[in-house]
Amino acid sequence: MAEVLPLNALHYDLDAVGSLQAVVAPPYDVIDTSMRAELLAQSPYNAVAVDLPKPYGETGPQAAKQGDPYAKAGQAIDAWQKAGALVKEAVPAIWAMEQDYTGPDGSTHTRHGILARVRVEDFEAGTILPHERTLPGPKQDRLELMRATRLNLSPIFSLSTVDPWPLVAREVAIEDPWGEATDTAGTVTRVWQLRNPGIHEDVTRALAESQLLIADGHHRYETAIAYRDEIGGEGPHNYTLMALTGLDDPGLSIFPTHRLLSGFADNPERQRRLGEGLRELFDVTEVEADRLDPLGEEGVGVFGLYDSHHKRAFRLRLEDTAALDRILAGQPEAYRRLDAAILETLVLKGIAGLSEDDILAKRGLGYAKSVEDSLRLLDDGAYDVAFILRPIPVDQTREICESDANMPPKSTYFYPKVLTGLVFNPLA
Repeated sequence: MAEVLPLNALHYDLDAVGSLQAVVAPPYDVIDTSMRAELLAQSPYNAVAVDLPKPYGETGPQAAKQGDPYAKAGQAIDAWQKAGALVKEAVPAIWAMEQDYTGPDGSTHTRHGILARVRVEDFEAGTILPHERTLPGPKQDRLELMRATRLNLSPIFSLSTVDPWPLVAREVAIEDPWGEATDTAGTVTRVWQLRNPGIHEDVTRALAESQLLIADGHHRYETAIAYRDEIGGEGPHNYTLMALTGLDDPGLSIFPTHRLLSGFADNPERQRRLGEGLRELFDVTEVEADRLDPLGEEGVGVFGLYDSHHKRAFRLRLEDTAALDRILAGQPEAYRRLDAAILETLVLKGIAGLSEDDILAKRGLGYAKSVEDSLRLLDDGAYDVAFILRPIPVDQTREICESDANMPPKSTYFYPKVLTGLVFNPLA
């Protein structure tokens, strides 16, 4: 049973900081050095200062000169509270959230959800389920930050088998939003603070029957487990901040992440092996460049292919699942029919010869969120070959989550991201 409760949030005083727009930020792992500087220029109280107290991935002497970034984050939280920029709510609330967005494919949607605290459960309990593999580095980074701030700074985005929005929609309809922010992609996020105990009880009761599928924030959730175990006993550290959207929400979209390979342009032998290997496993048909995207194509294992050497587009269609089923024997059928798993198993590891470590470390492998970005990176010479994937259906995502299988990294692209800085969840 999922335990979903209101929280006594630590949040910005919008009168003190000017606007929610000035202080929110994307999740830490999509922020580069220049974006971080731009966010800090918006406001000295921008959430990036504490959620990403050093540029992501920065190591070595330059990082050492900055001192302990995690301690600085904790000190900043204290200073912001003393300055009145952050205030602690004495009354618990559930926060309703609505996001108007245009997807990478140009379609427009409105996604709904709530922000609440959720009891941390081990995956074995079957209440909260992962769907992607994680890496140790980001988890250690997030744990150090959690120790220093004693806060959940950024919500984990999860999908609920019971939709919470109908339980809060009526209240939202009669209240003005507490705050609103628009990100650089044009996504408008609105949040409402709901203090009605009756709504809290309805949400807790209804979601007690739900399973929660982690969509974005696997490292943060595993960090929450580690922190809970480290502190021990009962208390606020047994909960974590989540943004919950119903699996049936009409605004929920899952977009693909495309795969890019390097190391082929100056290696004719490797090019030859790739071409021959693909033709052994796939039906390969040349298509016009504007048909590169396989969106809407039926069948198992269908991809778009573009290479910077020949500058031609192709449609790949898996001819036979026998080899795939043999290699992935023991995996559920939903996983064996997952485009990202097919590409990883037969092409990345099989034909291209990448190891599991290569894939996790992104050696010779890159990712792009759109066909346009994929082709641009090939034109720039950063990569040589692009594999264009189809979106994963929500039902297939659910089926894989309910099994013991974990998808390859970057299998799903849940868009838009949930902003950091809407609310913080105290852990002490």
